[in-house]
Amino acid sequence: MAKQNRRVGYGLPVVLAIAVHVVALLLTMLRLPDSEPTPSSSSVVQATLVSDVTATDQAQYAQEARARAAQRQAEEAAQQAAEQQAQEAAQQAAEQQAQEEAQQQAAQRQAAAEQAQAESERRQQAAQQAAAERAEAEEQQKAAEAARQAEREKQQAEAEAEKQRQVEQAKKQAEAEAEKKRQAEEAKKKAEAEAEKKRQAEEAKKQAEAEAEKKRQAEEAKKKAEAEAEKKRQAEEAKKKAEAEAEKKRQAAEAKKKAAAEAAAKEAAAKALSDSIANEQERIANAEQSNQASNSFINLVKRAVEDRWHLPANVDNGLVAQVRVRLGPSGELLAASITRSSGNPSFDRSATQAVEAAAPFRELQQLDAGLQRRFRDFNLKFTPGDIQ
Repeated sequence: MAKQNRRVGYGLPVVLAIAVHVVALLLTMLRLPDSEPTPSSSSVVQATLVSDVTATDQAQYAQEARARAAQRQAEEAAQQAAEQQAQEAAQQAAEQQAQEEAQQQAAQRQAAAEQAQAESERRQQAAQQAAAERAEAEEQQKAAEAARQAEREKQQAEAEAEKQRQVEQAKKQAEAEAEKKRQAEEAKKKAEAEAEKKRQAEEAKKQAEAEAEKKRQAEEAKKKAEAEAEKKRQAEEAKKKAEAEAEKKRQAAEAKKKAAAEAAAKEAAAKALSDSIANEQERIANAEQSNQASNSFINLVKRAVEDRWHLPANVDNGLVAQVRVRLGPSGELLAASITRSSGNPSFDRSATQAVEAAAPFRELQQLDAGLQRRFRDFNLKFTPGDIQ
């Protein structure tokens, strides 16, 4: 019996290819839990306060993290290798089965489908179990890490709180010490200010007492000086009064004496002048010379003025004063004025006073009318030696 050629179709390879893709898809689905992003350390860091972990703890944590990462990478590599081996084995089995059992397409397809489904379910269960175990392990690890982190944060918070409390306590103690020191300084300054104020008050009091004493002494000295000045003034006034009284008495005596002398001299002069004029008239009548008569009258006037001239003391012998004499018809003095001053007011005044004292010149009436007119206005020159 001839061997029947087996017709090889494309149905089995297609089924195998589909099965391989299904298996690959299932494996990819089974690995999805591994691809879920793990919580980044940033969320933990953001929730963590300033760490007080030492360098040794950090190194230990880093080593544990590296070990976990290496373990995770090893598991992923083993899983990938197992998946690759499974894929390769499935592919080889599919190819071998396709070559050897091509004639049993329907049965083999069904068996392959059932086997693939069973394998898929097994793999899926294994993957789910592994994923659950990994998830549980990661959850436990996360829980442990979170617990450790919470404990560290708690300890750090407690340490920070204790440190803050100590700082606050030290700050309060320092503030209390500073306040105590400030109060002590203020008390010291206040005491010093009080002492200074008291000292200044004492000094002011002493100064005021000294000023009062000085003022009292000044008042006493002033009163004493005023008393001395008043006493001296009274003495001066008494002396001046006595001198004035004496001067008044002396002047009165001199005036009385002068008046008596003048009266006597005037009377004598008048008598002498009358006698002289009578004699002179007789001589003139006998000699009939008018010039002699006029000279006699002038000489009589000069002698009368000389008798009443009181020459001032300590005058220069070279002084010369000229007095103009104007007489009335009866010989009374109308005016006696200086026509040439000597330069010495006392000397000039004594000359005019002498003329005034010697007037009136009644002998003028005894002259002839022509001579009277001639001798009613004439000049007298005064020198310390004589009168011209």
